[in-house]
Amino acid sequence: MVAMPAVERPVGPEEVLQAFLKLDTPPGFKAELIEGDIVVTPPPDGEHESAFALLNRQFMRKAEAEFDLSGAKGLIVPTGRFIPDGAIGPVGHFLNAGSWADPSGVLLVFEVTSTNPTKDREQKRRGYASAGIPCYLLVDRGKGMVTLFTEPKGDDYLARNEVPFGKPIDLPAPFSFTLDTAPLR
Repeated sequence: MVAMPAVERPVGPEEVLQAFLKLDTPPGFKAELIEGDIVVTPPPDGEHESAFALLNRQFMRKAEAEFDLSGAKGLIVPTGRFIPDGAIGPVGHFLNAGSWADPSGVLLVFEVTSTNPTKDREQKRRGYASAGIPCYLLVDRGKGMVTLFTEPKGDDYLARNEVPFGKPIDLPAPFSFTLDTAPLR
């Protein structure tokens, strides 16, 4: 008997999506579909979680209005299915949303870079912009910088404000407060 070589065949976007939706990831891991690639990320480290907690506290204490902040809300964006580290919307915004929600009405998403910072710096920025999310806040641990992207147009943001860890960064309305980045150093 002769062994037959494996034959690869291209799969379409719908097949990739169906395979993605059937994934069963281990506890703590998250799976995302980013520009046609299935990306599985391990549980975050302590530094990542400290950065998330810092942002969470400041949004809940300092913002002029009340918001809901979700740390695990999956969003369906034009370039895939992303799970931002934080998604902020009006109070009750996520109440009836399923595991994967339409990003309409989300006011800001934030990411804290982890094992693959390029996806947060590039692909996710483009995906959030293409979904029309008004603000994308990136805590880039590798670069020691916090960047606020605003004014989404097409697949990118027109405006960006970048500060090194330790310098404050002003957030626009409806948040209207200065984010203290000193604890990120």
